[in-house]
Amino acid sequence: MSALKARLQEDIKTAMRAQDKDTLGAMRLMMAAIKQKEVDERIELDDEAIVVLFDKLAKQRRESIEQYQAAGRDDLAAKETFELELLRRYMPEPLSAAEIARMIDEQVAAVGAVSMKDMGLVMAALKPLLQGRADMSAVSRLIKEKLQP
Repeated sequence: MSALKARLQEDIKTAMRAQDKDTLGAMRLMMAAIKQKEVDERIELDDEAIVVLFDKLAKQRRESIEQYQAAGRDDLAAKETFELELLRRYMPEPLSAAEIARMIDEQVAAVGAVSMKDMGLVMAALKPLLQGRADMSAVSRLIKEKLQP
């Protein structure tokens, strides 16, 4: 069993003992997402695959927060924000803007990118390095700025 999955199971037990219903509900949703993916693909997820899954869930939460705030539903935005913070507990430490810029520069040089046509190559090289540690849409914008003539 992966370390992240084991940690999540222990945290669920702790939330049950503390009768923290909000935390427990959010963690059960996270565990359900893991189990759903494992059942769908008939595999057991490792830590890396769980980080990818949690990154996807975090992106969904960020998009929901924007939509709820635009609609004036602060109560629902607060719930999504709470779940996003819980997801971040299980994600790797985010990279600084300087670290991300350095990695982009390295990968642009490594793949020999010179124009926007090469953006896919740069993104493909960066994704495994940055998954769960950086907002990939922001990384995409930075790469576009770098490759613009």
